[in-house]
Amino acid sequence: MSKMKAYSVPLVLFVLALFYQLLLLPRSFPPSHYDVLGIKRYTSIEQVKSAYDELYSKWNSGEEVPSTIHFLKIRYAYELLSHPLWKRNYDIYGFEEQLHVLYKVREQYGGESFSNIDLPLLDDAAIAFDHSDHAFKAITSENFRSMLNDSKPLLIQVYTDGSYRCAQFSNVWRRIVALLEGIANSGAVELNEIDLATYFAERKPTGQYFFRNGLPSLVAFPSWCKASHCMIRFEGELSVDSVTDWFATTILGLPRIFYHTKESLGKSFLAKSGPHKVKIICFSKTGERATPFLRQISKDYWAYASFAFVLWQEEESSFWWNTFEVDSAPAIVFIKDPGVKPTVYYGSFNNSWVSEIIERNKQQELPQLRSLTSLELGCDARGYSRSGNDIRIWYCVILAGRQSSELRRMRETMRRVQELLSSESDLDALDVDRSLTESAIAFQNKRLTFAWLDGEAQERYCSFYLYCETAFETCGPRRDLSDVPRLFVVRYKRNATAENIKVVGKPKNIWDVWQYEEVDPASQLVVRYNGSTEIPEIIKWISEIIKDGDFNDLPFYRVKTPDLVPEESEPIWSRGAQSIRSKSIGVKDRIHNIMGKSYDYLEDPRIGPALLLASLMSFGTIWLVRNQPGRPRQSGQQSQSSTEDESRPKQREHPRNLSKKIRPPITDVEPKDAYQMPLSDSETD
Repeated sequence: MSKMKAYSVPLVLFVLALFYQLLLLPRSFPPSHYDVLGIKRYTSIEQVKSAYDELYSKWNSGEEVPSTIHFLKIRYAYELLSHPLWKRNYDIYGFEEQLHVLYKVREQYGGESFSNIDLPLLDDAAIAFDHSDHAFKAITSENFRSMLNDSKPLLIQVYTDGSYRCAQFSNVWRRIVALLEGIANSGAVELNEIDLATYFAERKPTGQYFFRNGLPSLVAFPSWCKASHCMIRFEGELSVDSVTDWFATTILGLPRIFYHTKESLGKSFLAKSGPHKVKIICFSKTGERATPFLRQISKDYWAYASFAFVLWQEEESSFWWNTFEVDSAPAIVFIKDPGVKPTVYYGSFNNSWVSEIIERNKQQELPQLRSLTSLELGCDARGYSRSGNDIRIWYCVILAGRQSSELRRMRETMRRVQELLSSESDLDALDVDRSLTESAIAFQNKRLTFAWLDGEAQERYCSFYLYCETAFETCGPRRDLSDVPRLFVVRYKRNATAENIKVVGKPKNIWDVWQYEEVDPASQLVVRYNGSTEIPEIIKWISEIIKDGDFNDLPFYRVKTPDLVPEESEPIWSRGAQSIRSKSIGVKDRIHNIMGKSYDYLEDPRIGPALLLASLMSFGTIWLVRNQPGRPRQSGQQSQSSTEDESRPKQREHPRNLSKKIRPPITDVEPKDAYQMPLSDSETD
């Protein structure tokens, strides 16, 4: 029993080696179709036909009558290897697409004579497809290197002309290429480009090139890496939705745009989007995920807009009409400021048209003054007006306040002011003095801008322009129930003389550094509004400020304006886009791929000999250890082991160890007749 325990590891390894060599390995390497025909591997098509004709003549003469199963195997091998494309794919990549036909006819003709089987088994009709359009841009060994040098990502399809599956996928591929146009490059590689096809193929431990999921096979390269180790293989369902979602998420690192129902749209999307952002809702009839182009736009405009999808259902049409005035799909809805009617666009959308309407509607009617929009709106002393760099004087009307009902009402008032100034006919309807049109002219010439400022988020910036005792009612965190939105105008004037002054050499002292670096280029004059909220009064006040600022020689006041604080953190896709995994591949597909890759190693013929060698080496090692001269043999009797222990010479203990042992002191044991001598009080006794 002790010997069995000692040699258990070599025995287990030996059994595994036999099991692998006799059972697993033969199943991994079944007879090839050349073996079925009785010819050597990779022989020509003429030899294949000759071998089949010889067998068929024996069957017709009655010299040899094959079984139905045997005949089906031979016939299948003949049809496969006599077709040039199928033979090429089988010889190089082990690819045979119609293997399921063999199992099907075996069940169908299992009990009948081989003469009753309908031939041919395999059908090669209607499998050719047109790949002359731009979607099937042929990639060859010559132009592949130039495609890698392009900065755009690359999606490649590996296909073969002799495949039903590739022919059926051709329309899907055209749709995928159309959706990726302008974002990524694409191309197709036919298996006759052997060098490229083997570069994109996987390789078994035996050296055999193969495509695990068959053909067509899709591979991609991200824009930041075109090396072989950066090649990513698609292993999901070959559909437009799955492929584009995988490419957009995994390769491009783009965010997803989620679908919402009528119940979740308000609380999960509208309520959670920033108050400064335009809400963009896309209504879809198909339920497909957002295209890569739309995802790219959502990433580019994340600071301006939030995106959502809604699946259009006829039974909910009345709800969407009452809410957003949408009566059909596909449609795109832009929701801007509170109280502003949504803007709706209908029809199928191409990339250029979507870019145009989003650029046109990315801002709210009254845009918020933020760190990302200050220069764009012309409300920054370091920049220029919206009319260009040649304008010396421009104005910015800013409404500041905390998020409240008072601020919303005042924003509606200022939006109405904008609308009136943009149309002279509305000004005439107000029956105001023609001199008040100064503000309308400035607004139409883009020298006048309207914006609102979140006084709570931009406390320093707000307090800088509203420096007064009651600024806490508008700027900073809410301290009490009082929320007072305030309106003010900033006049910017650029001093051309000061701009032409150039500092030659290094600054002489610290004062020069402050003078030229700590001061904004344009001077600023701030005027606060203290009038009523009536629209004519506001327009009259703005016109007077513009008239006074344009025609009077006002002094320059150049200061350093506080920076606007970014209101949002950086989005996740800009920090770690490559770490986002696509959900196009389900859990079952991932498990299947892992099992498939593990199965590849079981086909390695080196595993059996390696297990046998390990078994022999472990057996020899254990035998040598157990039979070393002078090594005591094991015995089941405890008395023998104890006798051997007694016969061994005892090791002498080190003095340090002896000193560490606890010994009782001599005075601990007293004699029986011991007597305690009394001590004297005198030292001389």
